[in-house]
Order: sequence, then structure tokens, then C-alpha cells
Amino acid sequence: MKEKMIIFSAPSGSGKSTLINYLMEQFNCFEFSISATSRSPRGEEKNGVEYYFLSADEFKQKIKEDAFLEWEEVYTDKYYGTLKSEVSRINEKGNIVIFDVDVAGGCNIKKMYGDKALSIFIMPPSIATLKERLINRGTDTMEVINDRVNKASYEMTFSDKFDRIVVNDNLEHTKGLIKKIVKEFVEK
Repeated sequence: MKEKMIIFSAPSGSGKSTLINYLMEQFNCFEFSISATSRSPRGEEKNGVEYYFLSADEFKQKIKEDAFLEWEEVYTDKYYGTLKSEVSRINEKGNIVIFDVDVAGGCNIKKMYGDKALSIFIMPPSIATLKERLINRGTDTMEVINDRVNKASYEMTFSDKFDRIVVNDNLEHTKGLIKKIVKEFVEK
């Protein structure tokens, strides 16, 4: 069981966070990988809980030190990445790492770990459904929603690079399917 990992990627609004939280409740051997970012904390976010908050210079230094499994500059000087030390921290406890990463990060982690990693792409039933979910969330402007929908179309072109593609068209059914897929991987 040690050193296995589960990688989740999906467009925003696909239900990925809900599914990850469900799995975390179902399996006590999982631990969520906390990403690093150079953006400032929002609201009540705390360092080491939601993210490891680094300055842009600190992030760039860690890139030079090869401290990341994967990283990306999403906007100018706004970096996100997964620290190698985070994976070590979780593995040393004997837990299985769960990643919530973008498609490029998911593909890179899978390449590095091969059969030790199960990569799952959560697919929305359609772009129209995805847009409706984002609107119903009520957290973003229409401009942001349209940007997320455009990005989702691009991200979906990576789905065939993942071990499993799961269409989230019915949350309860999808929870059961994800639990079954992950259980089989953990037990093999």
C-alpha cells in the first residue's frame, strides 16, 4: 500500500473536490497533498492547511532546487506546484497521497510514478452542464465562468492521458464508481 498515489484532474465545476472529500471520508489511509502557491492567502486560508504560501522569489528558488514534482506559472508570478517533500511527508506516515492537480500536473506525476499512481480524470457530462453548474455555484462572474468553460474544453483534450475517465453525470452513482475504482487500485 505504501507509496501509492491517486491523481485527480478535472475542469472546474466537474465535482472533483466533492469526490475527493467523499473518498477521504471512506478511506482512512488517504491524505491530501497540500499544494504550494505564490499567491496570497484568501479569506481564512492558513499556511500548511489549504496551501503552502511562498513568495514568488521563494517559489522560483525551490524550482531551481528541483524541489517540485510539478509546477506551473498560471499567471505572471502566480505559481502553483507540488513539493516533493509533501509526498515524502505523507508516505513516511504510511498514507496514500491524493492529488488535486491540473491536467499537465496530473500527466507529469503519472509519468514519474507509473503504476504506483492511479490517474483519474473527472469529466463533466457536457460543456453546457458544466457552465450551468458554475453559474449555479454563484461564486464567479460571467466573465470568469466563460474563461473556466473555455479552459475546460482545453483540459478535456487531455482526458485520454489518464488511467480512468469518469463522467460525473449523477453524483451518487459517480461516488460509488470512484470508490470501487480506488479500492481495486489500493488493494492490488
